[in-house]
Amino acid sequence: MPWLILALLGGTAFLYGAATENALLCLFTKPLPVIALLLWLRGAPAGAYRRWIAVGLLLSLLGDLLLAWPGDLFVFGLGAFLVAHLAYLTAYLGDTRRLSMPFLLLAALTGTAIFATLASHGLGNLALPVAFYSLTISAMLWRALARLGAPFVGRDSAWLAIGGAALFVLSDTLIGVNRFVHPFAAAPYAIILTYWLGQWGIAASVFDRRTD
Repeated sequence: MPWLILALLGGTAFLYGAATENALLCLFTKPLPVIALLLWLRGAPAGAYRRWIAVGLLLSLLGDLLLAWPGDLFVFGLGAFLVAHLAYLTAYLGDTRRLSMPFLLLAALTGTAIFATLASHGLGNLALPVAFYSLTISAMLWRALARLGAPFVGRDSAWLAIGGAALFVLSDTLIGVNRFVHPFAAAPYAIILTYWLGQWGIAASVFDRRTD
């Protein structure tokens, strides 16, 4: 599995770059795990779901580069990931559009808690973008949850998408906490590992997602 080798080598090199504060190494290796997922995804059943997940991964790849690029491109990276979440949301909506009120409430509470935590320490002129981003990731999480038990959606696919979405939300939350609330030493590692695992779960949900 060449894609897995690429992901492991890229991930290991990035973590080494983060530990040694080698910004150039981080810039070149951070995108490799997501590129590996895109290569892996080529073996999944074709269709609208795979297409939208691939679009989300490509936009995430752009976000990775913007956040790793020297200089403060945080807002642009935020925008790339926001559109990536919209692509994932579109993929999930393609499988089911049922309301799933309990999941809607859970996702809404999650998004509200995230924004309240970040806003409590002041967001300045980023308050509106962060609020919209919190709304978007909450909607993405809601639609991932709504696939659970939906007709013709495989249980494994549903849980992989839920786990991936939840880890992606956690990674985004850790970025916000580290940037706006309180920086912590383990942030680079916690953020990237939850992000990669989240992306893997979302990509893996494309395989065998339909039941008879």
